Amino acid sequence: MGKVYLVGAGPGDPELITVKGLTCIQQADVILYDRLVNEQLLTFAKKEAELVFCGKLPGYHTMQQETINHFLVHHAKKGKIVVRLKGGDPFVFGRGGEEAETLGKHGIEFEIVPGITAGIAAAAYAGIPVTHRQFSANVAFITGHRQDGSNEERWESLAKGIDTIVIYMGMSNLPYIRDQLIKHGKPPSTPVAVIQWGTLSEQRTVTATLETIVEAVQQNKLENPSIIIIGEVVALRHRIHWFEQLSSLATEALSTTPRLKSWA
Repeated sequence: MGKVYLVGAGPGDPELITVKGLTCIQQADVILYDRLVNEQLLTFAKKEAELVFCGKLPGYHTMQQETINHFLVHHAKKGKIVVRLKGGDPFVFGRGGEEAETLGKHGIEFEIVPGITAGIAAAAYAGIPVTHRQFSANVAFITGHRQDGSNEERWESLAKGIDTIVIYMGMSNLPYIRDQLIKHGKPPSTPVAVIQWGTLSEQRTVTATLETIVEAVQQNKLENPSIIIIGEVVALRHRIHWFEQLSSLATEALSTTPRLKSWA
């Protein structure tokens, strides 16, 4: 019997993977990886390792979750070391819990290797602390791809009880999210940031108010993958933003591959 590692690849920048996560990649016989995994990380796999893409686009899945579960079980039962490589963290909107349940049901040994989730990393790279002693004592991480207008209590608790709201997969529903939060008491003047391709050289950040963010996103043509951050902490960005100010020369100096290879 083999073993499965559910590994968080981090938010995009390949240097943000953990040392243990990189070690798992180097030792794997089979790697099942998602769409938002930086493919630079796959260069550290063994030459003979089998690489299986199972990414999911909005509205289209290359491989259904049931098929992924089957692959994990199948390869582990053949005695393989299997890495399920996921963008961000396996247990933050990554369906890692479902995969772990499946493995446990089949008696397959597994480990969880946490990763840095995009909601934390993209905010940091945009110069936005999700908590701050003066502005935010709590933070909520939510998915934004559903429209459930019947859940009034949920929206009211978000609007009135949460200082910082971090939204994954919310771009297509941004007008709906704006309307619900304002309807349930969030001030229209609340600062909002949308961060596309967080932690990568392509990163772009747009800030506006809750009332005007939809138009700002449309004008700047931001699309998925993006993280939405709502709260007063967004206003701190103008004082502590740093990543997007790096020159192209500095970006080249931060080339990831040589340093990653030195860990091997």
